[in-house]
Amino acid sequence: MAVGSLVVVVLIIFFSLGFYTRHGEGIPVPQLKGLSVEKAMDILKEQGFEYKIDSVYVLDQPPGAVVEQDPDAGTNVKENRTIYLTVVTRLAPPVSLPDLESYTYREAVATLSNYGLKVGDTTSRPDIANHVLEVRFGGQIIKPGAKLPKGSKIDLVLGNGAGPNEVAIPDFTNQDLDGVKFAIRQSGLTLGVITYQGTITDSTNVVVVAQSPMKTDSATRVSLGTRVNLTVAQGKKTDAPPN
Repeated sequence: MAVGSLVVVVLIIFFSLGFYTRHGEGIPVPQLKGLSVEKAMDILKEQGFEYKIDSVYVLDQPPGAVVEQDPDAGTNVKENRTIYLTVVTRLAPPVSLPDLESYTYREAVATLSNYGLKVGDTTSRPDIANHVLEVRFGGQIIKPGAKLPKGSKIDLVLGNGAGPNEVAIPDFTNQDLDGVKFAIRQSGLTLGVITYQGTITDSTNVVVVAQSPMKTDSATRVSLGTRVNLTVAQGKKTDAPPN
């Protein structure tokens, strides 16, 4: 009898609790993801739900759009249940511009993407380098660390790897021949004919006394690869470096 009484009491409690909580009954949560937050709030109000809203910035998503909801759509919940919405914020958070100097185009694109930024227009200019030379935003040059809205488009100025078409004519006179040979290569020019003037007794003390082409008032630049002919003589170089 004691066991039977206990079973009856448990059954009464079970069915009473189920009736009190309306076990198995509820209202399905509507599909809210993808809607504007205003539309989602109207739907929740019409169906008797409460709601709370959190915000997050999502690149390439329209501001004010619902991107997450809890509980999921179709879940049966009690009336007046609170539904939690995650909405794309209308204000993009600021991010710091990374240092892109010496980055190739592909490296710059990948780095900007990691920071939530995009590549806008790209232009090139003559330069021996083939990497990023300048970073611009809104037509202005910006430096690493500058604060920009996340999702902003950044314009890049890239070197074309070919360098300038012309270079200034250096003045090699009164300079050591070996040093001038090195300077000619570094300037993007070509060593031409070397003419020796007088007797050379010490090859370590040979200086340039004349060159062609020579810098003048009417000629200050020459094309890359131009041959520079030198006239050298026995002597001692001055302390002035070549221009």
